[in-house]
Amino acid sequence: MRIHREGYPTLILVGIILSIFNGLIWRNKTLRLITIPASLLIWGFFVRFFRNPTRYTPADTPNMIFAPADGTIVAIQPVHEPEYFDGERLKISIYMSALNVHVNRVPINGQVNYVKYHPGKYLVAFHPKASELNERSTMVIADTEGREIMVRQIAGLLARRIVTYLQVDQSVKAGQELGFIKFGSRCDLFLPLTSIPMVTLQQKVTGGETIIAKFS
Repeated sequence: MRIHREGYPTLILVGIILSIFNGLIWRNKTLRLITIPASLLIWGFFVRFFRNPTRYTPADTPNMIFAPADGTIVAIQPVHEPEYFDGERLKISIYMSALNVHVNRVPINGQVNYVKYHPGKYLVAFHPKASELNERSTMVIADTEGREIMVRQIAGLLARRIVTYLQVDQSVKAGQELGFIKFGSRCDLFLPLTSIPMVTLQQKVTGGETIIAKFS
């Protein structure tokens, strides 16, 4: 299993803490029988969280928009998007639990037109206001026909770090890494209103592989 590069500092820190803790109680055989298995479970959780599975995004898929994250579809609705478009957009939201892969991926081929990080609160990621109030990072990508979509990484109650790799004027391909969010979080897509959703509420999606919508 591949580990994402964002995970190494955390895994090292957790490993040191667990090693010190087990070293301190090593002489207590009763406690040792409990803490060693518990430590392995904790370590295993962090290893699994930072996994980075290989994803295969079809290359020749015009008009298709791929899921930017693993998780569950929690919203499909028209909304007013004030930050960049200042107009109505179709929002599709993906909630990522702590058990999901947290690598975020580029939904379409194109060019990055906008990137901005916003500090903020840490409401639970599925809260309706999380997209506006939480710590978040916003990116706008235009395809070769000039159609723009917005991807927004949103921190959750436990997430305390959003990492975004994209830069303005960068050329990107669908499926490539866009960023990473640590622990429970959400990823929102803002699409043209004429876009056609290809998913339903509560559907599980796979980042870089599930077609989430298509341009009309």
